[in-house]
Amino acid sequence: MAEDVFKALADPTRRKILDELAERNGQTLFEICSRLVARHGLGSSRQAISQHLAVLEAAGLVKTRRQGRYKFHDFDRRPLEHIADRWLRQEPPETP
Repeated sequence: MAEDVFKALADPTRRKILDELAERNGQTLFEICSRLVARHGLGSSRQAISQHLAVLEAAGLVKTRRQGRYKFHDFDRRPLEHIADRWLRQEPPETP
């Protein structure tokens, strides 16, 4: 699972998508695309952003939910917390 997270985070567009979702969860594909254009100057197609979201969802970083005809995307920080726990929250080994 950590490999999927690192792969997902390797792409700058996916990191920008996560930045937008971290600032405001529950966005539709249209909202994410609009914010990427307005705030980051990214003119990627909706299909390209949808593919990026699929990679983020496969890595567990984005969860989706449907309400009526809309699909909302939410940032799930748990995979990042697991990685941080792995390296940052462990006690250093004691030296003799």
